[in-house]
Amino acid sequence: MSEFPTRPVAQLVGSNGPIHALTYSSPPSTYILTGSSDRSIRLYNPTSTTPSPLPNSPPTGRLIQTYTGAHTYEVLSLSVSSLNDRFASSGGDRTVFLWDVTTALPLRRLGSASTAHSHTGRVNAVLFSGHDDSLVISGGHDTTVRIWDVKSNSNKPVQVLSDAKDAITSLAVPQNGNPEVITGSVDGRVRSYDIRMGRCTTDVIGTPVTSLSLSKDGKTVLVGGLDSKMRLFDRRDGTCLKTYEHPGWKNTELRVQSCLGGKERYVVVGDELTSEAAGVTGTTSQEEGKIWAWDLLTGKLVATVPVPWGGDASNKKVTIGRDGKEKARKNVVSCIAWKEGGFGNQFCVGGTSGVVNVYGEL
Repeated sequence: MSEFPTRPVAQLVGSNGPIHALTYSSPPSTYILTGSSDRSIRLYNPTSTTPSPLPNSPPTGRLIQTYTGAHTYEVLSLSVSSLNDRFASSGGDRTVFLWDVTTALPLRRLGSASTAHSHTGRVNAVLFSGHDDSLVISGGHDTTVRIWDVKSNSNKPVQVLSDAKDAITSLAVPQNGNPEVITGSVDGRVRSYDIRMGRCTTDVIGTPVTSLSLSKDGKTVLVGGLDSKMRLFDRRDGTCLKTYEHPGWKNTELRVQSCLGGKERYVVVGDELTSEAAGVTGTTSQEEGKIWAWDLLTGKLVATVPVPWGGDASNKKVTIGRDGKEKARKNVVSCIAWKEGGFGNQFCVGGTSGVVNVYGEL
């Protein structure tokens, strides 16, 4: 990939509310899973497209399956097993579900009605881990990280990590198989747990952590925070290697996810679309959010890409403010995923518009 892709090549439509979670299937990463505020999970094939009926709009990706009937609140996080036969989901209803991809039915709910064995607040992040994806890890608003053995019939977590002093917002596990869990929290800490040794290493970031993205070798981690900065840390000694920021990009209120992409050439993040950012040159409409991309090594901003509402924007629900006037629609780009863990030739973004835009190659 010689240049950062700026033109959407497909749109994924069908959600009845904002998109909160995005993930590709495991390599070869043919499919995309989305989770939204309408309590549904949708599976798409972005390469199987039909022409859009709207002028100047990219083609529409194929909706393969919709998974419903389990979550009673918004879906906040998704993770796909390495064999692509199962996926895990978590949401605002304090639950974690394990699903069968083909039957479109939940295999089980992790936890129980007893608060002693389940999260007591919204579950912000979920990940598969362990040998043969035998573990599911979840982190939530109740400040705990819970590790579930999905091969066991027990409905209790095998371990609860409770060092955080505020909500867990993000999780990461190394791809090299090391028995580690990395957590990001609103208390401004990134904690790395060596599960086998029972050891916890804490790095103080100083601002609420909103996202984590590990490099493929596990030696560095990209940390997003609510001080309008992203930082790349050396995990060995906690050194901050590079900081990524721009006067036009603000992230002070919402959980906006970031990632490494383009074979770890780029640092990519969505847009909170604050009033300061809305006036930056390149935003063609108040409805559009933006993608921001920096060069990983130099820290130079290399691209800002407007993200339109997509679909038929004229049919979007009108929101009336307390003053009785119509509120301006803003496409906050809050979630992002890059194909093949950042090494593929495609990425997708979602947000309040309810439409997922796909960039790169089909």
